Amino acid sequence: MSGDLKVTSESDSSLVKVSNTLESSSQHDIPSMSWWGSFKDGFKPSPYCTTVDTTNLTDIERANKGVEQTVLNKDLKNRHLQMLSLGGTLGTGLLIGSGSALATGGPAALIIGWGIIGTMVFNTVHALGELCVALPVSGAFSSYATRFIDSSWGFAVGWNYALMWLIVLPLELVAAAISIQFWNSNINPVAWVSVFYILIVAINLFGVKGYGEAEFILSTFKVIALSGFIILGVILVCGGGPTHEFIGSRYWKDPGPFANGFKGVCSVFVTASYSLAGSELVGLAASESEDPSKTLPKAIRQVFWRIFFFFFITLTIVGLLVPYTSSNLFGSGSAVSPFVIAINNAHIKVLPSIFNAVILVSVISVGNSAVYGCSRTIQSLGAQGLAPKFCAYVDKRGRPLGGLLVAAVFGLLCFLSAYKDEESIFAWLLSISGLSTIFSWINIGVCHIRFRMALKLHGKTTDDLEFVSIGGIWGSIYSIVLLILVLIAQFWVALFPVGGDGSPNARIFFQNYLGVIVILVFYLAHKLYSKNWRLCVPLYSVKLD
Repeated sequence: MSGDLKVTSESDSSLVKVSNTLESSSQHDIPSMSWWGSFKDGFKPSPYCTTVDTTNLTDIERANKGVEQTVLNKDLKNRHLQMLSLGGTLGTGLLIGSGSALATGGPAALIIGWGIIGTMVFNTVHALGELCVALPVSGAFSSYATRFIDSSWGFAVGWNYALMWLIVLPLELVAAAISIQFWNSNINPVAWVSVFYILIVAINLFGVKGYGEAEFILSTFKVIALSGFIILGVILVCGGGPTHEFIGSRYWKDPGPFANGFKGVCSVFVTASYSLAGSELVGLAASESEDPSKTLPKAIRQVFWRIFFFFFITLTIVGLLVPYTSSNLFGSGSAVSPFVIAINNAHIKVLPSIFNAVILVSVISVGNSAVYGCSRTIQSLGAQGLAPKFCAYVDKRGRPLGGLLVAAVFGLLCFLSAYKDEESIFAWLLSISGLSTIFSWINIGVCHIRFRMALKLHGKTTDDLEFVSIGGIWGSIYSIVLLILVLIAQFWVALFPVGGDGSPNARIFFQNYLGVIVILVFYLAHKLYSKNWRLCVPLYSVKLD
């Protein structure tokens, strides 16, 4: 990188040096104390996150200064990012959610839905990679929204994204407790909820290194398990199972490739989007990696293989092994997983229990990522002045304690599992930010386009960049258009649900589309509060370093 895109100023250079010495400083200064003294001292404010003088600065300048002054530990190694990009999104959306998608759309809809959404995610993650290598700041795309678009949009998309993870955390904790009941239903799920809550919070209190190591182990387990399922699936389809029954394309002929026609396909788009949520976490992790200009591009290039191998091929096999009319696809818990159903249908002992363990690991992984994602986003919002000041707090060990505290408090919602109407409560909580991922991806595409436009205005070209998105600006345009079409399809399916009587259903509509109203309320509320009426920041004022 050269010109304006390089860190050339003395202050910026000092920040780089500070971030590189943060870990070594904590390692040399703190251990001289007792264990208890070291533990307490680690929670004190980081000396490297300095107070920003905001006198005579615009809201955009204040936000940019805030994230630039934030120094988090750069403890994520190359192997962490590689495994995060490869297995980070292999969660309940794929392992369980694909079952409801199969039931409403059919096997062909799985391939079409995940195939199309996969191409969009591929372009979006590449666009994010280009931005993160050029501007590796805390908060990634939430701070880019403020930098390239507007502070009100940064406020809306940032808080909406944080809320998504804040609500996903208790949901995953409850799901983990339900998974345990596969083996033992005598213990109250609330007891297991407590165990998993403490485990996930404790992992994240070890900082980004704790998160990275946990995700490395959990993702490795998921990758091995799904690779094994693909091999097993091919054997079963070809008649190599215990029953020696050749399946082939039987279920594509009867009951057929599609369920509920075009509307069924549209319903799959939303499930596919949900299952690929978290792909953008690689961008958040970039600011905490040892050398983002080298490690991040390698991780980004894994996206194609992850989508093709673990989603496209896996779901093709699922569609061959499980008919969409299977009664087992309707219900709750890990028993509705099409992966578990396929293994049960083949009459293979022990394996259903093993795959339930895979689902449990995936649930814990998503919960772990939820704490990481929301804590970093909230810290960035605090640094930008778009959240209370305590949210920006970073301690001596580089942990965003303000964000972790908010995540831990919201995680207590998991104890609603003891309430008899907990399913209804969680459904409404999830509806608040149910479309957050789609808005975050749209935001990344718009930021990428604005970045390229600003690059051109400042007389720079993509030759000045260390990493360039394969799809370029057209890839981002394609992603934005596709995501808008997904929102339109979701509106239709939410208003006239699959399997309904053809009349609008207000409850189902708001549970599926309330997220659009919520993000608009956030956006307009910040406009009114800040009295900022611009639509976008002028391109000439966009800071590229």
